Amino acid sequence: MNNTELKLLISQGEGERLEFKSSFSKTVIESLVAFSNSKGGKVLIGVDDSGVIKGVSVTDETVQKWVNEIKQSTEHRIIPDVDILTIDSNVIVVMTTIEYPIKPVSFKDKYFKRVLNSNHKMTLSEIANIHLQTVNSSWDYFPDNNHNFEHISIDKINKYIADYQKWNDTKVDYSAIDFLNKQEILRNDKLTFGSYILFAKDLCINSDLQIGRFKSPTKIIDSLNLDTDIFTELDQIIAFIKKHLMVEFIITGNPQREERYDYPLDAIREIVINMLVHRDYRDSNGSIIKIYDDKIEFYNPGGLYGDLTEQELLKFNYQPQARNKLIAKAFKEIGKVERYGSGVKRIFTICKNYGIIPPKINVKRHSFEVVLFKQKLNDTVNDTVNEGINEGINEGINEGINEGLDKLYNYIKANPNRRLSYIEKDLKVNYKTLERWIKTLKNEDLIIYKGSNKTGGYFIKK
Repeated sequence: MNNTELKLLISQGEGERLEFKSSFSKTVIESLVAFSNSKGGKVLIGVDDSGVIKGVSVTDETVQKWVNEIKQSTEHRIIPDVDILTIDSNVIVVMTTIEYPIKPVSFKDKYFKRVLNSNHKMTLSEIANIHLQTVNSSWDYFPDNNHNFEHISIDKINKYIADYQKWNDTKVDYSAIDFLNKQEILRNDKLTFGSYILFAKDLCINSDLQIGRFKSPTKIIDSLNLDTDIFTELDQIIAFIKKHLMVEFIITGNPQREERYDYPLDAIREIVINMLVHRDYRDSNGSIIKIYDDKIEFYNPGGLYGDLTEQELLKFNYQPQARNKLIAKAFKEIGKVERYGSGVKRIFTICKNYGIIPPKINVKRHSFEVVLFKQKLNDTVNDTVNEGINEGINEGINEGINEGLDKLYNYIKANPNRRLSYIEKDLKVNYKTLERWIKTLKNEDLIIYKGSNKTGGYFIKK
């Protein structure tokens, strides 16, 4: 890095991969750890929060002492690259770290990740997830020490093997247990969390699900509580929903009339399968399905997995990641999941082809909800949705999100140097939603954050 590049970097302000520090302290190490657990980044020592170059007094021995302190107080050990530059007689120390290949990295048993322009202490769930992603595994592959073979059903396993043979046009000529070991559903003849959820004999409290038919938000006329293996739950959920759907008969010219439900069954099945495959089974909350006169709500514990954002999800612009890799693989091996990561796009397309309005996606930190509507497309809405689908990113469906981005952009343009807390108050928009919008606008190189966390704010990027 040369002086010109450094000046340009400082002018951009703190961000997702850049932090300013007036001097070396433990907060420098926290930032390096956060960058290591995210996408990598740089810490500029000798620059204050507002981007003013103050300089720092150092010798070669000083810098080496800092590096040793970083190395000794982090696990896995971070050894940053160091550049020492001088601007107008002010010495700036630039410490750079890459995204660490084995996560998470800690500083004195504390874990941080980078979110926008600040460091956030990671929760236990986030620590577990980032580690599992690193080792290319997932929670459901780990041994379930609370259950044994008495708690799973051989009949259910044999049915799964029969479905596997039919779907793959092959023959399994060894025992059920050997088959599960070869499929890594079992690990060395021991139950995994995934195998228990897939083949539980009786009660399975991990997979509890409630489904009800409502006449109003408070009046329920039929309900079903499920707490068994998720293959059985899939069939029972679909059967319960079908029982409460309206059916119309269409004259097609064929001898028999064609039945048409008021909702597309293919979309319902896709949503339910995604609920069962991607649910966070470690969460104490259960899944909930509510059937109303004009809509069906599908609620699932477990937000978006990995670094996926709502914007990327609805633009179908992301690399699929499975929270439960064993369960996802088991569903795929018998044809219940066609292709990883394409479920959301398929649901929207099915609804469009069926002639009903697009579903609504509600994403929160620890939950995911899909709302399926009965309302049919009118000509205006139909044109909008068709245009979006033909463009490949479904702009019609994402109109609300794009309006939000435009609203935020125009607000920053009219009110520069405002932080998120002020924007949230003025626009009356959920903080997490604003964070996603900010990230999108920054990725599109439209806005920039300048200054410190306390006094800085967002500006339109010229």
